[in-house]
Amino acid sequence: MTESTFWPEIAAHAKAEHRPFFSMAPMEAVSNTVFRQVITKACPPDTFFSEFVYAKSITDPNTKFPTHGRLYVDPREKKRPVVQLWGNLTEDFESAATALKEQGFEAIDINMGCPDSTVIKNHGGSDLIRNHQWAQDVIAAAKTSGLAVSAKTRLGYSKVDEFKDWIPFLLEQDVDVLTIHLRTKMEMSKVPAHLEVIDDIIKMRDEIAPKTLIQINGDIPDYQAGLKLAQEHPGLDGIMIGRGVFANPFAFEKEPKTHSLDELLDLLQMQLNLFDDFSKLYDMPRFPSLKRFFKIYARPELGATDLRNAMMDTKSTDDVRKILAEKDKYLN
Repeated sequence: MTESTFWPEIAAHAKAEHRPFFSMAPMEAVSNTVFRQVITKACPPDTFFSEFVYAKSITDPNTKFPTHGRLYVDPREKKRPVVQLWGNLTEDFESAATALKEQGFEAIDINMGCPDSTVIKNHGGSDLIRNHQWAQDVIAAAKTSGLAVSAKTRLGYSKVDEFKDWIPFLLEQDVDVLTIHLRTKMEMSKVPAHLEVIDDIIKMRDEIAPKTLIQINGDIPDYQAGLKLAQEHPGLDGIMIGRGVFANPFAFEKEPKTHSLDELLDLLQMQLNLFDDFSKLYDMPRFPSLKRFFKIYARPELGATDLRNAMMDTKSTDDVRKILAEKDKYLN
């Protein structure tokens, strides 16, 4: 456990409102400053996580996985995100944590669950599930900074039952928050999340590391579903939502409302403008990465299928703006 008050303050604020705390998951090419600001405009969670950041890249710009703006925080953002680091070398985590503290960040999360083959090939993400010593060492290295240190993992690498050894091992490392995606690496997102193990995990926490906050991730679409899950599993501290924001950018609303197509397209316009601002500073991500977001706003149930299809054929943000200016001719 670190001396940082970052997570205790978030948890205390949520507890005062009789709810778990909520966060938006770290997602590659999604959780950058642009989309964080869009979700903040719609309805923000208690905190955000950054994209995946290769630990070595923070102090060595010549690595094969450079930061490419992943650490950029727009002046309009009120809070800095939790920086999620991946890798397996203690010296990289120690130097990265020191540098992040100097840059004003308050919290680090260690990626121990990413199933991406490139990450695993480079001994990060889910590969740490198979190498407990690496996991122990990078947590200890990150703690030297004095920043809040959390970890995000999966239940196991190949089998669900691996959680019976893996989760207690992580709890023994005394992290501030342990976030568990309720699937194994091999399951990817192809099976339903294993909600049935939540109570077992909470019991492990209570016995091994009662001060560690437990956050759950996987198949939680919105605030209401997260709140219900926490009510069904007393002792659950936090809820992380990832893919849910693609189905509903207003996923963190405490009181769900019906949102019009115009409201959604206003968010898209905001994202286009922020993307252009970001592009003046960094060459990544490039325009094609924006297309994955169009389905969030131009929704079939709102008669916008043709509008979305037209946007998918664009090659620039200005092309998208031209289509939006003539949106009525694309609506069903």
